[in-house]
Amino acid sequence: MPMDFDTKRWDRAKRNYRLWWEGRLGRPLLQMDVRGRNPGRPEPNTPNHGFTSYHDLSVPADAIVDRWDYDLSCRRFIADGFPSVWPNFGPGVLAAFMGAQLENGLPPAETVWFHPAREQDIRDIHFAYDPDSVWARRIKDILRAARQRWNGLVQVSMTDLGGNLDVLATFRPGDKLLLDLYDHPDEVKRLTWEAHAAWWQAFCDLDAVIRPVNPGYTAWTPILSEKPYYILQCDFGYMLGPDMFDEFVKPELAASCRKLGNAFYHLDGIGQLPHLDSLLSIPELKGVQWVPGAGQPDTPEWPEVYRKIHAAGKSIQLWPTWKDGRHILEILAEQIGALDGVIVIGGAGPEQADEVTRLCARYGALD
Repeated sequence: MPMDFDTKRWDRAKRNYRLWWEGRLGRPLLQMDVRGRNPGRPEPNTPNHGFTSYHDLSVPADAIVDRWDYDLSCRRFIADGFPSVWPNFGPGVLAAFMGAQLENGLPPAETVWFHPAREQDIRDIHFAYDPDSVWARRIKDILRAARQRWNGLVQVSMTDLGGNLDVLATFRPGDKLLLDLYDHPDEVKRLTWEAHAAWWQAFCDLDAVIRPVNPGYTAWTPILSEKPYYILQCDFGYMLGPDMFDEFVKPELAASCRKLGNAFYHLDGIGQLPHLDSLLSIPELKGVQWVPGAGQPDTPEWPEVYRKIHAAGKSIQLWPTWKDGRHILEILAEQIGALDGVIVIGGAGPEQADEVTRLCARYGALD
């Protein structure tokens, strides 16, 4: 049975996302899918790993893509949903493109770590993207296999290249980078901009493989955009005060926002909240994804954050949270009013299919 999508639905999706980015859609985007569809084919032997790097290098790229194809064929795409895949090699794989070692964590908790091949004084570190590194070549092989298999029917997302100081922290682990901010601030800035150049070289190199057929741009959070899009981050920023964030992080973030047509920021944890005002002052930043973090109140409990983002004219990305029988969209409407700059991304099992359909119909996303 073919995948539950076609070129006509892609035309609709691209139109709706284009209008949403322009602020002219008049409703929230509901990127939803429902699991449990009959794929009409046997399940492949290749396992479904959350991290693509867990597939041994001996596993052919087309076998990985075939597994993705099977998983997508088990879903129905609802409202603004569309088929997409994400070559996930861990947050900050740019470090592995520049000589760091990629280490897959031990099961059952899949994760990826990056370590420097050897620790160096910050003054001796230099960054350059190596397009022929083993991990860059692996990702490009998978992208070519995806292009050949789907020819644009499936949106292929950019791998998680990482944030500016996050990548640098791979090479200066522990408290070393924090001390460098005081002892060698000019070296930190030098490497930040070297990482910036390498990041963009990697972005363009990987994108060129799939660009001829990809419907648009997506990243590890798949918000479809016809202009270059990425969800930027600096998790290291939770250890910085606002002044240091503005000095060491914000200039590079702002430069990437200017280069991207549509840029979001991953605001991860309460330690990032002191930087929200500064981030919202970047004109080219289009939106914010707020993740309160483990042990914190759930997403509906932060009206002051959403009001601030909305008041700044930025978009908001959410997960489909329910609280006391009320969907996050209903709660958010009470907190900020209009929902036209909001996108909810999520999936559901077959037992929730009717509920998802009713939700999408309520907000006019099924036309």
